[in-house]
Amino acid sequence: MADGDIVELSGPPFFEFGEKVRLKKHIRNDGTFPKREVGDILARKGDEGYIRSIGTFLQQFYIYAVYIPETGVTIGCKRRELESLDYDDSPEEVPGSGTNG
Repeated sequence: MADGDIVELSGPPFFEFGEKVRLKKHIRNDGTFPKREVGDILARKGDEGYIRSIGTFLQQFYIYAVYIPETGVTIGCKRRELESLDYDDSPEEVPGSGTNG
């Protein structure tokens, strides 16, 4: 599903303030992080941090400000770039979608 087809704001944020999360991919500067070159890696896949605040982008997505204590950096991430370390956030199995041997 393309980003243009998703409207997360029709429901509550997926993550909570203070929730511990892990990055699922490297996060690069898209030009919005001051004093760093566009394309610089701001945080690496596997880095752990905490949800510091929750904002929105394009009236479509939640953006989670994640504080990475190890580096002292706070970065903005979309839901698909994060996984919770406090809760099981794996997709729920849809009833009837499995196969019976």
